[in-house]
Amino acid sequence: MSQPQARFLSRGNLVRLGLLALTLILPLLPYVSEYLIHVVILILLYMILALGLNIVPGFNGLLDLGYVGFYGIGAYTSGLLTVHFGLSYWAIIPLAFINGAIWGILLGAPTLRLTGDYFAIVTFGFSELVCLVLTNEIWLTRGPLGLPGIDPVSIDLSLVHGPKWELMGPEVGEVPYYYLVLAMVLMTVFVMNRIQNSRLGRAWFAIRDDELAAVSCGVNLLTYKVIAFAISAAFGAVGGSFFARWVTFLSPDMFKFWESFLILCMIVLGGMGNIWGVMIGAAVLVSLGEILREVLPWLGLPAEVRFLAFGLIMVIVMRYRPAGLMPIPSVARQMEAARVKRKRVKTPGFKA
Repeated sequence: MSQPQARFLSRGNLVRLGLLALTLILPLLPYVSEYLIHVVILILLYMILALGLNIVPGFNGLLDLGYVGFYGIGAYTSGLLTVHFGLSYWAIIPLAFINGAIWGILLGAPTLRLTGDYFAIVTFGFSELVCLVLTNEIWLTRGPLGLPGIDPVSIDLSLVHGPKWELMGPEVGEVPYYYLVLAMVLMTVFVMNRIQNSRLGRAWFAIRDDELAAVSCGVNLLTYKVIAFAISAAFGAVGGSFFARWVTFLSPDMFKFWESFLILCMIVLGGMGNIWGVMIGAAVLVSLGEILREVLPWLGLPAEVRFLAFGLIMVIVMRYRPAGLMPIPSVARQMEAARVKRKRVKTPGFKA
């Protein structure tokens, strides 16, 4: 067997191919309900969002707490263009991508010179600012009343079926949305893999590991960070554009700070910088949230208690798996070295 064939038939690739085959036939399996399909669509949507956010903290080592702002911008871009101009979703996707990238550049260019907590505070302020604009600019977004009447995604097959045939919509069910978001996830994973293995990705990892060493190698910190922020924001906006056409109703309450924190928890749980780990983190937290939403009321507890479960999980992960469930090797080695170093350090005794 040649080396390329052996690499293709490796255990990791076989597992991924098996999971892909399972996802393709999932709606066709018996006992698969509409609710299960809805939950899987939600998992896949959060995978897109988590992969987009992973560029900033995972590839560049920057703490971004305002990612939900780009999510909301993409959603309202899709909703407003649909309601007022009747644009097709296939035309809205690139527009949402470009709009998100522009806002990422506008936020990142003046603020990416900040580091650490200062940068995190600025991004948090941006998310709150977006939420306030969506709430108070009633002339544009209808504010707390929400934005109803968003058309579902449709494909015009009139050339084949005569009258316009709605391939997607409430009367068809959620299965077409499932395959649409699955295709978007596969495209996102492909793009992230290509970026990770490119010169751009190597520059980002160099910035994350040691900014001073990256600068000494000729990496322009501001330029590469702005590019990272723009691409991350663009994928967040694309996720928001799908969300708007899926639920067909938008409200500012859907884009609170909690969403940014939840997506960040998915990245930390799965392993910062690891594409497959981030996807596993999204699947675990979304699935756990839906399970607890059903189980807790049955136990006589409010559904909001599930947030405490999320916090407990993150504490346990930070204690026993600080690099996440599937860390990239370099981060795992750094975490292990830091742990060994802490064990070796002994506190000197006090001498009068």
